[in-house]
Amino acid sequence: MTETDAPAVPAGRSGHSDGSAAVVVGGGLAGVTAALELAAAGLRVTLLEGRPRLGGLAFSFRRGELTVDNGQHVFLRCCTAYRWFLDRIDAGHLATVQDRLDVPVLDVGHRSGRPRLGRLRRAGLPVPLHLAASLATYPHLSFAERMSVGRAALALRGLDPADPALDDVDFATWLHRHGQSARTVEALWDLVGVATLNATADQASLGLAAKVFKTGLLSEPGAADIGWAGVPLGELHDTRARAALDKAGVRVALRTRVTGLTRADGGGWRVETETGPGTGERLEADAVVLAVPQREAHALLPDGALPDAGRLLEIGTAPILNLHVIYDRKVLRQPFFTALGSPVQWVFDRTHSSGLVARTASGQYLAVSQSAAQDDIDRPVAELRARYLPELERLLPAARGAGVRDFFVTRERTATFAPTPGVGRLRPGARTDAPGLFLAGAWTATGWPATMEGAVRSGLSAADAALSGLGRTYRSPVREAV
Repeated sequence: MTETDAPAVPAGRSGHSDGSAAVVVGGGLAGVTAALELAAAGLRVTLLEGRPRLGGLAFSFRRGELTVDNGQHVFLRCCTAYRWFLDRIDAGHLATVQDRLDVPVLDVGHRSGRPRLGRLRRAGLPVPLHLAASLATYPHLSFAERMSVGRAALALRGLDPADPALDDVDFATWLHRHGQSARTVEALWDLVGVATLNATADQASLGLAAKVFKTGLLSEPGAADIGWAGVPLGELHDTRARAALDKAGVRVALRTRVTGLTRADGGGWRVETETGPGTGERLEADAVVLAVPQREAHALLPDGALPDAGRLLEIGTAPILNLHVIYDRKVLRQPFFTALGSPVQWVFDRTHSSGLVARTASGQYLAVSQSAAQDDIDRPVAELRARYLPELERLLPAARGAGVRDFFVTRERTATFAPTPGVGRLRPGARTDAPGLFLAGAWTATGWPATMEGAVRSGLSAADAALSGLGRTYRSPVREAV
């Protein structure tokens, strides 16, 4: 049967609801979240994903006997929506969260020529005293610079991230106005900001930066404690997510591309799909959630769905590069560290989660995560190897003389939306002007930068809007962040 003569069928599985049907387009965290919540409210839900897996840009793949994450993803204790998501898919026990924030910071640009270790960690005191002792002894800043950080943090605490005026200012300009030296920006503000915003301070909206620092460092003592998956991301965002969707009664159609979205006769929506050359399905739904990247959403939006749909194309993207190094011996004793005075940003031990420890009694797998990687994203592998392996030897003396069993690269050229000044006015909310059509994705107006937390929150917002449009009440399962 061809796509054009396929009969229209209601979305979702039969016998699951009171008759209302929903289609969710996109199987990343936003789409999975929306589908789970719509199904929990009693709708018949179909989730459509063009890839052969769920998880969006947080996924795993096989390389020989190893399971490799496409990139290192972390979350913070304040990421209440993503932590709810893990519990919802029965995966909370597969992630680790620090008891207390503790970030080793190695500076190889120190005068001695040897790596100098500093730590950013919290005490069990109320905000802002929880970071005072760490800041007072942070060796990578002078005494005057450390004092200036405290004053800037107090000023930052007084900002409202939702204030539209903050969206037009870049974070670096604000920091310099508040006495932050270039060294302070490099050794503290960008150390955190590049990893969370995927942009340096001069390329980041003050509103989004304020959201990150106020929520993570200035809201609750434990808000910035770092969490990460103890298993491959595919186990969480694909395997566990698919099991949760199946249990909820959601029909999941992989390798299915949406080719058209039109109003159905008598209301609702008709969704045209393609599963192969000349084959497809036509679905009818009372509500449709587009949980795809902004350019894909723009291509599917019908005329009049947004007042200025072209603004979606003005939301830029930013790349993330990950370098994967398999050593023949253990070279790092910490689960992760970050670096100064080096092109290396963050380094994580992925030995156990990749399965390497089960394959050999020796060796270590390190993942080097490079955010805002515009300068490196297109470099050949050989050039990246020549650039970064010596840097790892500078940072980790144990790596000097160690054998490199494998070195490979994963690139996400459009990993996140670019958090540039002015992006806030381009990000749409969940509702469109077309009844029954909603948007989700970390790029929508969540108030958060492009994080797993923002993606899940966008799915919750889309489910809320869709259910409200159908006359249903909805209560979000997570609290609002500061």
